[in-house]
Amino acid sequence: MAHPKRKISKTRRDKRRTHDALTTKHLSVDATTGEVHLRHHAHVHEGNLFYKGKLVVENYQKA
Repeated sequence: MAHPKRKISKTRRDKRRTHDALTTKHLSVDATTGEVHLRHHAHVHEGNLFYKGKLVVENYQKA
């Protein structure tokens, strides 16, 4: 097992950990369907695939 040659200071350790915090997912409501979905992601509503409020694929079947 590796052992550090020098003690890592609290400041250096904490700088590394600044990006470890979890953030909430950004959700939006589609104006056309009223469906709640992740931003910048297509979503399925009643078998159809929508993106930015527009129908992209009719009768979408996830393979």
